[in-house]
Amino acid sequence: MTKLIEFTKMHGAGNDYIYVNTSLYPLEHPEDLAIKWSVPHIGIGADGLVLIDRSDIADFSMRIFNADGSEAMMCGNASRCIGKYVYEYGLTKEKKITLETLSGIKELELTVEGDKVTEVTVDMGTPVVEKEELSLKINDKEYTGTVVSMGNPHFVIFVDDIDKIDIRTVGPLLEKHPVFPKRTNVEFVEVRTASEVRMRVWERGSGITLACGTGACATAVAGIVKRKTSDKLRVLMDGGGLTIRWDKSSSNKVYMTGGAVTVFEGSIEL
Repeated sequence: MTKLIEFTKMHGAGNDYIYVNTSLYPLEHPEDLAIKWSVPHIGIGADGLVLIDRSDIADFSMRIFNADGSEAMMCGNASRCIGKYVYEYGLTKEKKITLETLSGIKELELTVEGDKVTEVTVDMGTPVVEKEELSLKINDKEYTGTVVSMGNPHFVIFVDDIDKIDIRTVGPLLEKHPVFPKRTNVEFVEVRTASEVRMRVWERGSGITLACGTGACATAVAGIVKRKTSDKLRVLMDGGGLTIRWDKSSSNKVYMTGGAVTVFEGSIEL
């Protein structure tokens, strides 16, 4: 018998995923489904697949599979969308919830107007600056960046003109560079002011995406470490903007604030 799986397509700053409540619709081999469903035109079309479930150690849990089937440890944009999902689908009435991820438990604070979640602030945890400056040569050109972990790896490169960067060519070569044995996300950043930057991203396992929440956080951390930006930063990406704050003086945590959008609901044959 054919089994129908109900899903919701959502995006955070243009970073779009397919969301399935696996407490209602258990999925076997989600890595294969992520590849199949993420394809545009013949699938649903997305940057990947996100599984939402209950948790023994938090209010909810998240597993995220990139468009190539690889499992990601964390996604900031997806975590905001989950906050909107669980509240608006009536899975919780709380405006402060915890989310279990492969990079630890994240705290979400929801801004609600009427019965709709308009914005979510995520406690993204403590960043780790693994290397303040690392230079790599790609196609006879040197790229110098900062290596930051936000629970997943990032290589943040500040550039003078972001529009001159051939991300489609350079991105995968940096992602798979031997210095990153588990591959890495790559961010190219142009500083506009001390409180605003423009960022484009090559995501590990997904390629060019319209936004990356953890990448925006890593960008803010790198900007502060390199003394290029303030501790509260607006990160503008192709899909929209996020506000990032690194509370160095107190908690040492990074907080990300932004919206989440439900695009459509549907069902697909398993």
